[in-house]
Amino acid sequence: MEQQTIALITLGAALSLALPWLRRRLQLSRAKHRSLAGHSRLARRVASLLPGYAYGEARFFAADDAPRELQAQRRAGFERLCAEFAARFGRGAEMSAMARQHMPDLQFTSRYRVPFQFSPYLCERLRMSSFLQRSHGLEVEDVDGNTLIDLTGSYGVNLLGHEVYKQCIAEGAALVRDLGPVLGAYHPCVLENVQRLVRIAGQDQVSFHMSGTEAVMQAVRLARHHTRRSHLVRFCGAYHGWWEDVQPGPGNPLPPRHTYTLQDMSPRALKVLRTRRDIACVLINPLQGLHPNAAAPGDASLIDSSRCAAFDREAYTRWLHELRQVCSERGIVLIFDEIFLGFRLAPGGAQEYFGVRADMVTYGKTLGGGLPVGVVCGRSDLMQRYREDRPADICFARGTFNSHPYVMGAMKAFLDRMETPAVRRLYDGLDDRWNGRAARINEQLAQAGVPVRVANLSTIWTVLYAQPSRYNWMLQFYLRREGLLLSWVGSGRLIFSLNFNDAAFEDVARRFVAAARTMQADGWWWQDATQSNRSIKSGILRETLARLW
Repeated sequence: MEQQTIALITLGAALSLALPWLRRRLQLSRAKHRSLAGHSRLARRVASLLPGYAYGEARFFAADDAPRELQAQRRAGFERLCAEFAARFGRGAEMSAMARQHMPDLQFTSRYRVPFQFSPYLCERLRMSSFLQRSHGLEVEDVDGNTLIDLTGSYGVNLLGHEVYKQCIAEGAALVRDLGPVLGAYHPCVLENVQRLVRIAGQDQVSFHMSGTEAVMQAVRLARHHTRRSHLVRFCGAYHGWWEDVQPGPGNPLPPRHTYTLQDMSPRALKVLRTRRDIACVLINPLQGLHPNAAAPGDASLIDSSRCAAFDREAYTRWLHELRQVCSERGIVLIFDEIFLGFRLAPGGAQEYFGVRADMVTYGKTLGGGLPVGVVCGRSDLMQRYREDRPADICFARGTFNSHPYVMGAMKAFLDRMETPAVRRLYDGLDDRWNGRAARINEQLAQAGVPVRVANLSTIWTVLYAQPSRYNWMLQFYLRREGLLLSWVGSGRLIFSLNFNDAAFEDVARRFVAAARTMQADGWWWQDATQSNRSIKSGILRETLARLW
């Protein structure tokens, strides 16, 4: 009896110790998004088990079991597309094929333009060119002499138009030419850049880095250093670079270490922030306002038509204000990652646009005036890399090419442009202008009777599909045929520069609608009564399981 009593007391004590941990663990689990994107460990396991397989020629045209006459229609359209690409983009395709032998980046982007089952056959037949030789105005020219309207945005760099960045690079190089590539000391323009960035960001201090990923790494390191806490919080689907702590799911060979991936715009996420004591910082990529809790859209994952996006400025602003309040209450460092979005929504960036002041802000891309750069701006107490009372306790960060004279010169030229009346006028009525353009093209697409629509956050657009289909990813190639250049993620992201006037935009809209009409005429958008997004996913699951066993 005495032994049973002791056992019960021991069990009770163990439970009393375990229950708080279990409550916190349950609270954390409930704050994650229910999708795989919200559960990084599980997503990595699933990715490691997914078998690779490819469709042969017959299945390539009949993945949705369309009627034979429609398969023939698709095949004929595909052959026409292949022949036209070979004639128009032949030299660039040959150069790309040679480069792929030695460039893993190009191998990756070539393979992941479309869902993996379709990729081998498509890459073999429809040969793409990745080489350009000049830019002018809103267009680029490839090595075969084709002119294409640039909707890649150079991954976010191209905010003001190609000519501006060519000028910034030339002016920056002229400014620092006498110093040349002397590193370690600073060209005088660095001081001017720092003073301007302090005003723009509303922060105290600035550090320069060579990439956006590097800048985010340093911001997180500083937050951990000063708070003496271990964990960072990122939100489901958000991209903050390619290093381990901020990319804990597929794409990262290591499991997450000190990262919580929480559901965006969720009260449960706020509850985790309010109750845990190990959170050093929260990372916000404001681009997630367009597609909360979903990763950046790319056509490689476009297996059906369930892609969704919509920007609700009021709701996202309210969320950021709530987040700001909780971080202030708990001493958590709020970091705005504006590497991609910086200066695109407002001259003062997302902080100005949403009316929220972060503790630290990272910038990159367009700020370099066309050259590589990463920047951290923050409060002086967070930016300091050492402790006065503990001289050996430092947060080290250096880089050989940080504050490179030519980068600083191009940055100065860019910041000069940002203060001109002509550039300031580009921001007047920016939301109304681009929301109106999105509405107009959606109206034209509806009138054309094609199952395509767009959603936008200002000048950043994504394409949505209104009818269940396994072939939506084909649209990127029809758009290229019409002279619209997209990046390797295809129709997932179109990025306009601010200097698109109404006439230029109407030209894009005309080409876009024409591409969708041709794709529809070639039979890719077919649906019978039994096909739905759910049935498409179920069919792919059956294919996958069949190859596992």
